[in-house]
Amino acid sequence: MGFYRRNYYHVLSCMFLALIPINGVASSGLSSTFYSTTCPKALSTIRGAVNTAVAKEHRMGASLLRLHFHDCFVNGCDGSILLDDTANFTGEKTAGPNADSVRGFEVIDDIKSKVENICPGVVSCADILAVAARDSVVVLGGPTWTVQLGRRDSTTASLDDAETDIPSPGLSLDDLISAFSDKGFNAKEMVALSGSHTIGQVRCLVFRDRIYNDDNIDSTFSESLKSNCPDSEGDDNLSALDETSPAVFDNGYFKNLVDNKGLLHSDQELFNGGSTDSQVSSYASSATTFYKDFAAAMAKMGKMSPITGTKGQVRANCRKIN
Repeated sequence: MGFYRRNYYHVLSCMFLALIPINGVASSGLSSTFYSTTCPKALSTIRGAVNTAVAKEHRMGASLLRLHFHDCFVNGCDGSILLDDTANFTGEKTAGPNADSVRGFEVIDDIKSKVENICPGVVSCADILAVAARDSVVVLGGPTWTVQLGRRDSTTASLDDAETDIPSPGLSLDDLISAFSDKGFNAKEMVALSGSHTIGQVRCLVFRDRIYNDDNIDSTFSESLKSNCPDSEGDDNLSALDETSPAVFDNGYFKNLVDNKGLLHSDQELFNGGSTDSQVSSYASSATTFYKDFAAAMAKMGKMSPITGTKGQVRANCRKIN
């Protein structure tokens, strides 16, 4: 899952949507049973840790989902977002879309430690991100999907790519469709993945312009947000992306769009008299339809340009290369 611009847009605890790299989906070497013999308790260990973290803080579910999106969006699902800066490269954590925004790194560290204790050097950080994202959606009431496994971890990260590869939350519908088309997603998949905004929170800085200047917003809704997001202060104040059920993964996000209560400009563009209105209405009417399409799009996203075989490595510590 949001769209971002350096030093301006920082959506918290959610991600808007991760895109397939321009060369499309590459799933060679991935298998849902990749760890069935080498680490048979890997998936249950990850699931248990995710459930514990989300029970402690419901917001963490959205954070883990967003980490996976932002990892995959920049040079594929390779765990690069987890790397700290080194003398050889500046990582992705301080990029505009991520700085003071993405979170959950400590939870990933905890999961990695638990997995390393039972299967040292086997399960990659990239795979942990993919599984944790799925498990976060499930524990918050959303759909499940089969996660293909066998990704290996990158040995570098790119601040520049993280700065440029994630669009901003001010895009029009046409620009959204174009951006996702360039990355291998069609408009239907783009709308489905946008539904990740049914959980998570966002900074006032990101939605201030919408609540004060957009005209396609419910007036009562916009007024209700202004006390927590004044026009000239409170940049870091948080509001839920889906005010109706912020800790439940459901179709409330789409119901909000139909009522002109999308918190981000780019969200409301999905229901603003354009070509995706009917799909938003369909999801607002049927959580089952949304779940089905979201799960399929997430499964597809998880196969974006993985590192497999003998390339890359399986990091012992997700924050640094071996």
